[in-house]
Amino acid sequence: MTPLRIGNASGFYGDRFDALREMLTGGPLDVLTGDYLAELTMLILGRDRLKDPGAGYARTFLRQLEECLGLARDRGVRIVTNAGGLNPAGLADAVRALADRLGVPVRVAHVEGDDLGAAHPGTLAAHAYLGGFGIAACLRADADIVVTGRVTDAALVTGPAAAHFGWAPTEYDRLAGAVVAGHVLECGAQATGGNYAFFQDGDVRRPGFPLAELAADGTCVITKHEGTGGFVDTGTVTAQLLYETGGARYPGPDVTARLDTVTLTPDGPDRVRIAGVRGEAPPPTLKVGLNRLGGFRNEVVFVLTGLDIEAKAALVREQLAPVVGKVADARWELVRTDRPDAPTEETASALLRLVVRDPDQRLVGRALSGAAVELALASYPGFHVLAPPGQGAPYGVFEDVYVPHGAVDHVAVLHDGTRIAVPPPRHTAALTDVPAPPLPAPLPSGPRRRAPLGLVAGARSGDKGGDANVGVWARTGDAWRWLAHELTAERFRELLPETRDLPVTRHVLPRLRALNFVVGSLLGEGVAAQARFDPQAKALGEWLRARHLDIPEVLL
Repeated sequence: MTPLRIGNASGFYGDRFDALREMLTGGPLDVLTGDYLAELTMLILGRDRLKDPGAGYARTFLRQLEECLGLARDRGVRIVTNAGGLNPAGLADAVRALADRLGVPVRVAHVEGDDLGAAHPGTLAAHAYLGGFGIAACLRADADIVVTGRVTDAALVTGPAAAHFGWAPTEYDRLAGAVVAGHVLECGAQATGGNYAFFQDGDVRRPGFPLAELAADGTCVITKHEGTGGFVDTGTVTAQLLYETGGARYPGPDVTARLDTVTLTPDGPDRVRIAGVRGEAPPPTLKVGLNRLGGFRNEVVFVLTGLDIEAKAALVREQLAPVVGKVADARWELVRTDRPDAPTEETASALLRLVVRDPDQRLVGRALSGAAVELALASYPGFHVLAPPGQGAPYGVFEDVYVPHGAVDHVAVLHDGTRIAVPPPRHTAALTDVPAPPLPAPLPSGPRRRAPLGLVAGARSGDKGGDANVGVWARTGDAWRWLAHELTAERFRELLPETRDLPVTRHVLPRLRALNFVVGSLLGEGVAAQARFDPQAKALGEWLRARHLDIPEVLL
C-alpha cells in the first residue's frame, strides 16, 4: 500500500501563519495537521470564552483557512486540527460558514467529549486528552476537515493512519509507530532544525515544516518538502523524540508506545527512517488537564548600574519590605549581567527582578506600583526600572488528574450531524517502570580536559505541568559510552543547582544513545503561573550543555 503522507503546519497557537500554504504548495500530501493547543493555550482560550461564550477556539486557523481552503480542496488534502480548543463545534460551524462564503464544497466534522468542566467546578477549563479513533471515524465518513478539542498531539496522526490503513484498536505496534511519528511532527519546525542544539549544522533561518511518510506497518520516514529550509537528520529527530517525554513507556489513550524500541536510520538527504516501534495496551485512565485562575501577578525589574550592586539591591529590598511582606508570594532575583570597567552603560548594569503573586489584585497592583514608583528619587543612585509595574495580571494554575476511559463520551460528529460514539479501549494495562537496560562498556581511562558538555552532547528540554524534562543524547558511540556513566542523576543535580533539592529521575534509552531526566516540581504550578525565569524550561537543556565537566580528550 502507498505510504500515507502526513504533514504538519502548526506547532502552537501563534506559529508561522504562512505554513499552511507552504505545506499545501510545497509538495504532495494526503493529510495536513495543525497542533494549536498546549497547557497555556487552554488557559488563554478559557479566558477568551469568559468574555465571549462563542469563542474558545484558535481564530488564527480560520484566517489561514480563508486563504487555503480552495487550495486544499483542489489538491485533495484533508485537514485535521485541534484548533477547536474549548469549542470544536463552534469552530466546525465557523469553517462551514467560511466554506459557504467562499463557495468551496467541503464536509466538516468534529470530535467532542473531552470537556469535563461539569465534573470539575471552579476550573476555567477541564479537558481529557482523547485519542485518535474519533478522528478516524470522521475521516472514514469522508470528512474533508476534522476539528477537535483536546486530543493528544499524536492523535492528529494516529487518527488519519487508523482510518487510511484500517487499523484495529488492538494493533498496538502499528499505532505506536504512528504515535512516534505524531510526536515528531507535533512541534513543527523543531523536527527540521528549529530550536536544535547543533543548529549550525544547517541553514535554519527559515526551516520548513516536517512530514511523515507513514507505511501500513507503522514504520515511517520523517522528511520535509524539497527545497524548504532547515534540515532533517537523526539528531533533529532524536531531539524531538525526547521533547516533553519521560520514561521508556510513552502512554496515550490509544496505545502505550515503547520509546526504548525506536530505531532511527538515515534514508537519504533530509530523510530519517523510524522503525522497530513496539506498542502495548493503553493505560486504564485518561489524563485530564485542569486550568484555573490562581490569583494575580506583577513584576518590576530594577536596573542597578556600576559600583555597589549588592548594596543597592539590599536597599531596594529593605525599602519595599513593608509592601512586599503583605503578599502571599514574593521572589527576588539579582541577575549579575554587569561587568567591571564596562565599555557601555548596559554592560555595567545588573538586573534586580521582583515577582509577586497574591489572590488579591490590590496587593500586587496599585500597592506595589505606587511603592515602587515613589522610590524614583529616594533610593539608590542611578535608579530606574525597565518598565513601570502595572495593576497586576491574572495568572493560571495547571494540574493534571486521571479518570477512567468510561468517564468521557468520545463522539465523532459528522457534517450532517450524525453522531458516532467512539468506544473506550477493550484492553488496558497499568503502567509500570521498564527494567533499567544495561549500560555500554565505559571508555578506557585517559587524559581529560575541562570543557562544556555541549561539545559532545545535545539536549532539548520542556515542560510537563509543574515538572520539566531534559533529554540528552550523544552524537557518537564513544560519547555515549562516556555519557551513560558520567551523567547520573546526582551529577545532573550538581551541574544544575536549581534542581539540587528536587526529585530527579533518569531514564536510559540506549537505542537513541540518550538519557532523559525528569525534574519534579521545578516549574511550580505550571507555565501559566510563571513562577520561574524560564517558565517552560525551554532553555534548561542549553544551560546543562554550557556546564563544564572533565571530558575525555578523545571525544573533543
